[in-house]
Amino acid sequence: MALPKRRHSKARRSKRRATWRASTPMARVLCPHCGQAKRPHRICPHCGHYRGEEVLLVKEA
Repeated sequence: MALPKRRHSKARRSKRRATWRASTPMARVLCPHCGQAKRPHRICPHCGHYRGEEVLLVKEA
């Protein structure tokens, strides 16, 4: 098995681990119909509206 000839520096190690960070949280916008937070360009899971039209019937709990 191959072994490194020289020790890797802390900067080189940190560069490799820089991509391990947590991803940013998903963007949220307010639904213009019900005011709940939803993902942009998606049907609102609370009221079923998208771009001013009801496209999904949501059952009440």
